[in-house]
Amino acid sequence: MKIETLVVTMGRKDRSLEKEMNLQGDAVIGNQCGENSAWRFQEEGKDITYLNTDEVGVGKNRNKVLEHSTGDLCILADDDMRFVDGYPAIALRAFQECPKADILVFNLIEKEPARQVNHHYKRLDIFNYARYGAARIAFKRESVMQAQIRFSLLFGGGAKYGAGEDTIFLRDCLQKKLQVYAAPYALAHLDQGESSSWKAGHRKFFFDKGAAYACLHPSLYFVFDALFLARHWKEYPCELSAKDAFALMRRGSRDYKQHYG
Repeated sequence: MKIETLVVTMGRKDRSLEKEMNLQGDAVIGNQCGENSAWRFQEEGKDITYLNTDEVGVGKNRNKVLEHSTGDLCILADDDMRFVDGYPAIALRAFQECPKADILVFNLIEKEPARQVNHHYKRLDIFNYARYGAARIAFKRESVMQAQIRFSLLFGGGAKYGAGEDTIFLRDCLQKKLQVYAAPYALAHLDQGESSSWKAGHRKFFFDKGAAYACLHPSLYFVFDALFLARHWKEYPCELSAKDAFALMRRGSRDYKQHYG
């Protein structure tokens, strides 16, 4: 069974990323760097492809590497991850232990744990999928391709709305009746050295968060806007009041509904 790592990055001029991320086995790397070219290497029994483009947007980048992938199992990755030794074998083992899964969501190793940790296999559904992101997803390529699932071009870095493409991807998988499970293994460490602008607590953050909820919950987005602030307001220190943040979320929700809903 062929296992392939699908990486998205920006501005790469050389092959240093492979060592930085400890990539093992075959990989397709989407590199948005202002030019259109491809680098292909075969060495030590592995195939490495860089797809260099002048496009912008993480959704476009993820779709490009997905469409050029050939693996039976694909592992999604961001360039701030460093994989553990033997991670392709860990991913294969997990799919063998959970054969019903079309998609597995793995743990991430963090110095300061901030994400959901899986302790056993658990099926994900519409009520609990939203706590996971793309940096921990692996999937059976045939299942995703046959369901014609792609990443949103409206959400994520470089798109109109700043993040959420990974959550929408999982939602779409569930809507297409793919089976999604959490797995109790970690494939990679996450570099927490840089703070995410998505979590910076600025005005656009709340506007984009509201838009994401309108996409994910077309009929109840206003409830999720309120619940988000009630549960997480203290995690996003900023100069805005909670009332102003809620107003921005409502504005983002209405903007998405007006133009795309």
